[in-house]
Amino acid sequence: MDDKILHLKKEIEEKLSAISELSELEQIRVSYLGKKGSITALLKGMKDLAAEQKKAFGADVNRLKEFAAAQIEAKTAEMKKKQTESEIASMPVFDISTPVSGKMGSYHPITLVQRQCESIFRSMGFTVEDYAEVVTDYECFESVNIPKHHPARDMQDTYYLENGQLLKTQTSAAQNAILRKYGPELIRNGTPIKAIFPGRCFRNEATDACHENTFFQMEGMMVGKDISISNLIYFMKTMLSEVFRKEIKVRLRPGFFPFVEPGFELDISCLICGGEGCPSCKHSGWLELCPCGMIHPNVLREGGVDPDEYTGFAFGLGLTRLAMMKYGIKDIRDLNSGNLRSLCQFTDDE
Repeated sequence: MDDKILHLKKEIEEKLSAISELSELEQIRVSYLGKKGSITALLKGMKDLAAEQKKAFGADVNRLKEFAAAQIEAKTAEMKKKQTESEIASMPVFDISTPVSGKMGSYHPITLVQRQCESIFRSMGFTVEDYAEVVTDYECFESVNIPKHHPARDMQDTYYLENGQLLKTQTSAAQNAILRKYGPELIRNGTPIKAIFPGRCFRNEATDACHENTFFQMEGMMVGKDISISNLIYFMKTMLSEVFRKEIKVRLRPGFFPFVEPGFELDISCLICGGEGCPSCKHSGWLELCPCGMIHPNVLREGGVDPDEYTGFAFGLGLTRLAMMKYGIKDIRDLNSGNLRSLCQFTDDE
């Protein structure tokens, strides 16, 4: 039996020295150390040995197993190292003198508009906040004065998830968190809350030239002592004049939104058709851009701010529609199309 052990040891060494592919190592491992391998077969043959021989023979076989495993492991490491060195050697050499293509990527038009708006509002003292896209029912609706079964929910066909959460239908979902984040500072030293929070929203819309199921908004709010509608109009007109680099014809009309009272719709004259009417503005000559108004006392109270002492305004700016107006994009569906020929032509004009 000892001759068999010596024979297998020599055979393993010879086979390992002869292989040239990593895949062959697994075949060798199975043929010697597998359930039906040669070394395993030696252990099964111990039943034919005398009792006094079994202990010594078993120890010899175990040493052979350890030897085989160590040899296979060492051979694996050696071959992997050679393979890596070979791959590195075959890689093309980078020549720093080779001219680089001048063709560069570009930002999405909504990204350009969002960054421009963020810059404008930062210059007016607003902070820029980020918020999740998957939110709770409380964040998206209940905290902004839209309780369960309220008819206002019918205006937003919502994507609900199996865990009870939902894809946010409006950036207003962040209002409660912003109020609670900055409210203590407002109450402590009177510093107004001034924040914007852009983000992607989702609604189960029937898509057309001016509606999409995925779109971008930018919510903004200001809360403090004696904040009025005049403050709202000032900030919105300043922002629009900066974005479009010219005076824009706007109108403010009454609108119902449960989280503001009074509420307004801020419309701008359609810049695609010049106010004459087109599919983008539903042939009205006007495009709804910014629902806004004075924050409802229930919303302030829910956010930990006393509505008897503080007031504030909020607005929900449609970044997608703003990009359409700024760049003359006639169909909102082009923005989510992934068509690089359409989307790569826009540049930051700041």
